[in-house]
Amino acid sequence: MADADDVRRLALALPHVIEMDSDGFDFRVADKGFVWSYPERRPGAPRIIRTDVAVLYVGDEAEKQALLLGEPEVFFTTPAYDGLPLVMLRLAQVDVDRLAELVTDAWRMRVPASLVGDLGDGTGAAAR
Repeated sequence: MADADDVRRLALALPHVIEMDSDGFDFRVADKGFVWSYPERRPGAPRIIRTDVAVLYVGDEAEKQALLLGEPEVFFTTPAYDGLPLVMLRLAQVDVDRLAELVTDAWRMRVPASLVGDLGDGTGAAAR
């Protein structure tokens, strides 16, 4: 079972990542977000920053739908994210190795091509 501390450790282990000031977690590479805490919106009430749920950049609608349909107990979305290449991940439903893969994949999709080689062996193993 993964948690917000695991997200933070894994994201910060990746090259060129910065953490934005947040009530939860918010990680960027080259000024592009790739994983952050889910800001749950409730009608008529202030949003709640959920550190038990991560928002992940997935690249495109096909990947988003594959994750949502393939593992609905792990991934979900809301109407606010319609048309965006983002999914929400229930951290308690994944182990740290799977989380490392997901965070590294999100980073790879956002990092400029000129910086991808800085990951090292290219497997993401350094982030675990």
